Amino acid sequence: MSEQKEKVQNLMGVTMDKVREMADPKAIIGDPIYTPDGTMIIPVSRVTYGFASGGSDLPTKQPKDTFAGGGGAGITMEPVAFLVIKDGNVRVMQINPHVGTVDKLVDTVPDVIDKVSGIVKGKKEPEAPKEAE
Repeated sequence: MSEQKEKVQNLMGVTMDKVREMADPKAIIGDPIYTPDGTMIIPVSRVTYGFASGGSDLPTKQPKDTFAGGGGAGITMEPVAFLVIKDGNVRVMQINPHVGTVDKLVDTVPDVIDKVSGIVKGKKEPEAPKEAE
């Protein structure tokens, strides 16, 4: 039984290695594109992947190695937005309207970048006006 388990683990390991090769982080946040006017455009994509593998010893009367198994993986990539950075301003240009949580997260990236840039530059964030009681 442990030999069968080892064979399934080896099969799953090979499948995961192939998924790692395909799931390049640059597929999510692409390489920056620079325009002549100094604008930087960064493509953002949604990447979904999955894999499956399995195997078993086949019943036989012969004392041969009768292990059979298989594995597979699939990846989908969908461009969702572009981060446009010009003169210190960051904008998100969406390709499609909000579809889910990932899109909302992409929208918050410019705000986070602005806040971090302000902290790094030593600027304080303007305080929100206090509400009258």
